[in-house]
Amino acid sequence: MLHALASLVAPAMMERLTLAINHVLAAEPAATQRLAAHRGRTVHVDLERWPSLLPPPPRLAFAVTPAGLVEWQAEGLAEPDLHVRVDASNPALLGARVLLGDTPGVEIAGDAALAADVHWVIDNVRWDAEADLERVFGARVAHDLARAGSALARALRTAVRTGVDLATRLKPGGAERGGP
Repeated sequence: MLHALASLVAPAMMERLTLAINHVLAAEPAATQRLAAHRGRTVHVDLERWPSLLPPPPRLAFAVTPAGLVEWQAEGLAEPDLHVRVDASNPALLGARVLLGDTPGVEIAGDAALAADVHWVIDNVRWDAEADLERVFGARVAHDLARAGSALARALRTAVRTGVDLATRLKPGGAERGGP
């Protein structure tokens, strides 16, 4: 049942994710210029060792458009130009580390120039939430909302970091626990 529900939700989720990625890319002309040079090329992210008890993740395959944006590829690619493999054996820990701003360990195979530009985009492009809020609420309210959001994000990152550290120390093979 859970797998069937996931197969219905995944395409809609991936379409929304693609819209969000393109919104962020479109706000940064340097990013779209770099990616436009790779139009037609494809990137596939493979979440390796995904737990079998969970529904399978959606296909994370994207093609670069002539405008330097991305298009989700729902159907199979023969061989992507760039293949990124991520260890997803613990999705919760992976998600927590990404939320903390850590770059997960990845294995990359394929076109070196595309890999360099994708890496540059990941390192240099961020969502400007305040600019988006300003279009709706005006500058003053947007600034206050952005400041409150930043404080909340810092608090969440601290809570997640504490949870990750605790989980790492308590798992078998982790750091030694203090004795009585």
